[in-house]
Amino acid sequence: MSSAPIEPNPPLSRNHRLVALTQNMLDSEAQRMIGLAHNTLDIESQAILGMKKTIGRSFVLAVSILLQATGRVVVMGMGKSGHIGRKIAATLASTGTVAMFVHPAEASHGDLGMIKDTDVALILSNSGESEEIIVLLPLLQRQGVPIVAITAGAESTLALHALAVLDSSVEKEACPLNLAPTASTAAQLAMGDALAVALLDARGFRPDDFARSHPGGALGRRLLTHVSDIMRTAAEVPQVGMDASFSDLMREMSAKGIGASAVTDASGRLCGIFTDGDLRRLVETGVDLRSVRAGEVMRPKPFTVSAQALAAEAANLMEERKISSVLVLDAQGVLCGALTSNDLMRAKVI
Repeated sequence: MSSAPIEPNPPLSRNHRLVALTQNMLDSEAQRMIGLAHNTLDIESQAILGMKKTIGRSFVLAVSILLQATGRVVVMGMGKSGHIGRKIAATLASTGTVAMFVHPAEASHGDLGMIKDTDVALILSNSGESEEIIVLLPLLQRQGVPIVAITAGAESTLALHALAVLDSSVEKEACPLNLAPTASTAAQLAMGDALAVALLDARGFRPDDFARSHPGGALGRRLLTHVSDIMRTAAEVPQVGMDASFSDLMREMSAKGIGASAVTDASGRLCGIFTDGDLRRLVETGVDLRSVRAGEVMRPKPFTVSAQALAAEAANLMEERKISSVLVLDAQGVLCGALTSNDLMRAKVI
């Protein structure tokens, strides 16, 4: 009787091959990679920290120029400086400063018409001598557009045309060849962030302002969703009067399914709350539950939130107090809703 042929081992997937390659790598090779990564982070962090000594009156002047612009901040840069410029423009726009990016080469072919005399130009160039930028400088000046420069070339053509110059020079690049823009672009990005932070502080920029420019995603939901947007209302809110029987209280809690019921007076004002936990504690005491009224077993002064509060604030309260639901009051202090942790999860606030 012949034995069944032995099946060859299945070929390794690409991911498995990559893992095997890493495992077979010589220790010396792996250590060199790790060493280069550490060295890159050291050089770039030192480059950023080194800029602290250059921050002074020129930085204050740059912030003042950008702050007083009645138009937009037009960010420009070529190559890697252009990529950094796009990110700076996005950061400015999301933190209260109207900004846009214009590519210098496209500006020379018609896009210069997008820039008005009410705008300010924020131009990035490590050398300060990029040809595509230099050709634009006299045109921007003739148009009356103030120029703020981020450059390592303190005596460069860009610096000489700028009203304010921010020094982004670094001792060396992280690239072992000292050629690829690495530390210099990290320094440019950090300087752009420093400008954005100074500007948002000067404008009195608040979390709700930030929310208006970030309506999407988890951040937008946390900053824009109010309790009134997701709370349970009207017949969904468990509530009984002070004189309600214990049986009525239990029926209300069971029907509404949030493990608690509000206890209110005749005008709808909140007097207290009764929860599943209160029920367990009451049973342990041996009280005759058939004779008690809601007002006798309720817990006064329950935790509440305003209907206009952010849902994130309600989530923080529930987490801090280790509760799964909270009652909601309107501006007059009248019960108007209830909110549970499940409601917050459905709204993706938590």
